[in-house]
Order: sequence, then structure tokens, then C-alpha cells
Amino acid sequence: MAGLAGLLRAVSAGLGVAIAVSLTPALAPAQSPPAKPEIIESCPGLIAGPIPRIIPAAFRPAALSPHEARITYLGHSSFLLESPQAVRIVTDYNGYNRPVMLPDIVTMNHAHSSHYTDTPDPGIGHVLRGWGPSPDRPARHGLQVKDVHVRNVPTNIRSWSGTTERHGNSIFIFEIGSLCVAHLGHLHHTLTQQQLNEIGKIDIVLVPVDGGATLDLDGMIEVLEALKPKVMIPMHFFSTYTLQRFLERAKEKFPSEFNETPSIVISKATLPATPKIVVLPGH
Repeated sequence: MAGLAGLLRAVSAGLGVAIAVSLTPALAPAQSPPAKPEIIESCPGLIAGPIPRIIPAAFRPAALSPHEARITYLGHSSFLLESPQAVRIVTDYNGYNRPVMLPDIVTMNHAHSSHYTDTPDPGIGHVLRGWGPSPDRPARHGLQVKDVHVRNVPTNIRSWSGTTERHGNSIFIFEIGSLCVAHLGHLHHTLTQQQLNEIGKIDIVLVPVDGGATLDLDGMIEVLEALKPKVMIPMHFFSTYTLQRFLERAKEKFPSEFNETPSIVISKATLPATPKIVVLPGH
């Protein structure tokens, strides 16, 4: 009998320990989630985060967090950029590669009619042309709309006669959320150190990859290496062959991946750890 009582006491003690262990986590004080990093400086000069993920917009809610941007490829060299405060921008606006909703800001370059229009919708709040009234008076923009800042760096282009048109193109830089996005426009030459300094630290580059109408492939790879973006999105390619030719040339430097949809939602925290080409459907 004494042996049975001892056994019962041992079992009871064991159950007590088990119950105490199982309750310990519930009784422990809840830990606060880690604080989000604060953005302490503005573009240029921000440093990319470490998490190598780009999230397709189709799998995200429509609303953007304060540090995100949505990029949608509309075709040719036109993209729709959207900010957390719902500012909508269309690059190289030509009047036909456009979203359903009216953009708040459009940018243009006039190398070809597919990059600009003389008759933009009058409801567009801000029309930013990438060329000035004369070669000696280049376009200079510094526009702030809600949480978006747009600026430009003029570059030269080739004219139809084969001569150089000074300051006929602009690289537009968009500061959205915590990101710096650069659209190279109809770039025809590599960049000077002064231009690189003006452009600053870039997270995402929208890059023409045709290799002929714009800068040749070797020159464009040189530009990308100089800019050091974390994400490169091809544009201005006229066929699968043209795109694949660029990807084949670039694979020595940058891996590439194909996105399932024409849109991505991206933030500083979801930039890849190493530079990557992300192809959005369309051309």
C-alpha cells in the first residue's frame, strides 16, 4: 500500500511539473515586435535592405504601406508607378500606353513619337518634358506631389540626321516611399561622373535593352554597373529575341527572373541582396 501511495505521489508530482511547464509560455510577458527601421535620409544615398524578395502585386492588397511602391509595365518604355498616397505616374507618356485611371504626373522624352505626345490629356496635373526650349536651356524638374518627388538629369540623344542633340533626353528619378527609381529614357550614351553624381544612389532602374535604337548592349551594361541598382527592369525591346539577347549578354554580371504579372510591389526591405534583372510581361 505504501508503495502504491508513493507511486501516486510521484505521478502527481510529474503531472504538476508538466502543467507548470505547459503554462510557462502563457504566463511569460509578451515580447514587443522589433521596431521598424526609420528612414533617416532621403534619396540619393539610401542603403538596400537584406531580404531578397520581390512580391508580385497580384498577391498583395491594393493599398500600399508607407515604404512601398507599385511598378506596372504598360509597354514599350511606359510604366505606371504608384505611391503609398496613391500618386500615379506614367513614364515616357505617349497617349496610348496608358493606364485606365488618369495619372497625376507624366514624364516624356522626345527621341521618337512613342515616347511623348504633344496632346496630353488636359486632366493630367503635371506634364514633365525631358527636353528644354533649346540645347543651352535643358529641362530641370524638381516636383513634389504628396509622398513623391520627381527630378531629372539631362542627357544627349542622336537626332534623325545622325548628329548629337544636346540635352534632348532626360533620366527621370522618382523618390517613392523609401525607394529611388530611375527611368533611363531613350539613353544614347554612357554616363559621365557628373551625371552619376547627380543621379545618386538608385534602387531600381528601368532600362532600355534594344541595343540599337538606344545605347548598345555593352554600353548599357556599363551604365548598369556604374549605377549599381538592386533591381533592373527591362523595357524598350521589340521582340522576345531582343530581350533574350540582352539577358544573354547580361547574365555574366546579373541573374534574371521572369515575373508572372506586369506589376510588382516592392520596398526597401524586399530588395534583393544582390543585383537582379526582373522581367515584367509585355514589350
